[in-house]
Amino acid sequence: MAQHVKRAGLLTLADLATPMAVRVAATLRVADHIAAGRRTAEEIADAAGAHAGALDRLLRHLVTVDLFTRDDDGRYALTAFGEQLRDDHPAGKRQWLTSDGAVGRGDLAFVELAHSVRTGQASYPVRYGLSFWDDLGADPVLSASFDALMSRHIERDNSGIADAYDWASLGHVVDVGGGDGSLLARLLTAHGELRGTVVDLPGPAGKARELLRERGLLGRADVAPGSFFDPLPVGAGGYVLSAIIHDWDDEPAVKILRQCADAAGDDGVVLVIEAIGSDGESPNTVMDLRMLACAGGKERGLAELRAIAASAGLTVRGVHPVGHPSVTSIIELARE
Repeated sequence: MAQHVKRAGLLTLADLATPMAVRVAATLRVADHIAAGRRTAEEIADAAGAHAGALDRLLRHLVTVDLFTRDDDGRYALTAFGEQLRDDHPAGKRQWLTSDGAVGRGDLAFVELAHSVRTGQASYPVRYGLSFWDDLGADPVLSASFDALMSRHIERDNSGIADAYDWASLGHVVDVGGGDGSLLARLLTAHGELRGTVVDLPGPAGKARELLRERGLLGRADVAPGSFFDPLPVGAGGYVLSAIIHDWDDEPAVKILRQCADAAGDDGVVLVIEAIGSDGESPNTVMDLRMLACAGGKERGLAELRAIAASAGLTVRGVHPVGHPSVTSIIELARE
């Protein structure tokens, strides 16, 4: 038995009260209300649209895990730990936890994890009645929250992507499923001769065009609304799939890779950016379960990526580590 299980105790390890209380506090913006000077449960509840008595009980619990303090007059304050729940905190963690956002909403599908383990299918539709991607497609606000989080992920966690590969040698890259264009913008900014295209559904594609315009990059970039299950613009030097393949089970993942391979032809490359672990075979197990529950996807090590690439007519030509979290790498694929 792992040492952390021995220390925590099984019931503590399985407890849902604290993580759900943290997420409710994030959703209600409790830390922001406290920072704005609302200190009692009544004041915070009034601003948050909550029941004062129930909120007080939630806050009392979160005092025990050092997110807040409570004085003898029932006035709450933020600890240094609790400051991370502020919306303007540089770590940006509130946006990942709030149930109003795409990722926080998706995490609640863990309630139906048993369905996923029994069937191998996503549990998100069991909870919400439609798939994660259909849910985003039907709700522009939810979709925008997802794009914003992915953009932040690129800016904070994977900023080394632009330096981890010889992007300039490709001439033209297509960011397949490129969201709001944040990754392509970073690549074009770092490599002045590079040109690029974002391919994504109409909503994200519109955001990408706006961002590229704001960055002054439309002279070297364009946007092609579309799906990565359909034919892609042909003839570019590289086709980028950043945190895309892990969203899908093997069969759809192979279809995506095959579309990229067909567009790249014999001379282009397909660049899969995924977190594969420091040894290439130890992807994050928490993220693996999250992808299963939320989208029916999976985290893969290099051997599994090599196998699905082969099914799409591609072979691994190189692996270029980027860094944390979970040691993201650029896996370079080409025609066999």
